[in-house]
Amino acid sequence: MTVAAAEPKKYTKADFQTDQEVRWCPGCGDYAILAAALQAFAGLGVAREKFVMVSGIGCSSRFPYYVNTYGFHTIHGRAPAVATGVKLANPELQVWVVTGDGDGMSIGGNHLMHALRRNLDIKILMFNNRIYGLTKGQYSPTSELGKVTKSTPFGSVDQPVNPVSFALASEATFVARTADIYIPHLQEVLRRAAAHKGVCFVEILQNCVIFNDGAFKDITDRTSRDDQQLLLEHGKPMIFGKGKDKGLRLKEVGVEVVQLGKDGARPDDLLVHDEHRDDQTLAYLLSRLEHPTMMGIFRDVERPSFDQRAHGQIADARKKYGPGNLEALVKGKETWTVK
Repeated sequence: MTVAAAEPKKYTKADFQTDQEVRWCPGCGDYAILAAALQAFAGLGVAREKFVMVSGIGCSSRFPYYVNTYGFHTIHGRAPAVATGVKLANPELQVWVVTGDGDGMSIGGNHLMHALRRNLDIKILMFNNRIYGLTKGQYSPTSELGKVTKSTPFGSVDQPVNPVSFALASEATFVARTADIYIPHLQEVLRRAAAHKGVCFVEILQNCVIFNDGAFKDITDRTSRDDQQLLLEHGKPMIFGKGKDKGLRLKEVGVEVVQLGKDGARPDDLLVHDEHRDDQTLAYLLSRLEHPTMMGIFRDVERPSFDQRAHGQIADARKKYGPGNLEALVKGKETWTVK
């Protein structure tokens, strides 16, 4: 007798909501990101007990309280380190890190870099509002040069960090950028990240209505965004503008913006986006552009993950030397010399 396979359980957004009161400032972009994430998680068909949310410190780091899964609210900047331990202990889990530009790119920059370069199979969401919100409006590592804040009353003299450039330079295998107000796009990026086997870095442009309102207005406002941003789509030419009359063309060194019909530019001259290109040089060049700002998936390539390699190494050692006995090792009288 053939037994029919059980259909996977279908989840709803409500299944991933907790009974905790969601507490962010009225109008905060985090509400939209939370709603999009809950909807995306429900659509994955993955049981809640297979999810772990790990966060550091900051407004974004409240996430584990608001998602009805396992979670850790860790210390400042250390979320990637805790997530590494979780994933290595149980590779079957979907491990999501939620961090902010202050938490992840300042005190947590070193942990973040190593999680990215190792290609650990975790998903890192960085909410970037270019400000320290939880501590009341100090400038952050992504604040623009000259930014006047409570901690920089005469303007910041720091060169800001570009999170996408940082991730690409760290060899992350999945790198994307989206925004809090682009709900369908945000959900699609999260679904793509969940399907990727390896590290994912998603920068989410997020508006802080209290301390940095309108930080990304030119990019997200309906009246200007068509001329200020370019949506990256795999296999499609890089065209933007209200009239779809501008594009990107490769020049001898770098990328340039051209006007179609002018500048000697034809549609066939434009760059075609290839998110699966293993060499990240072109993706890095795109990440450096500010006019237009690139939105979408910069890179999605396959490479063995850190956890796969680590567990493969453990399996090889057990096959060669046996399962081992930690208690016997600790309590034993044998000694050895390391040469």
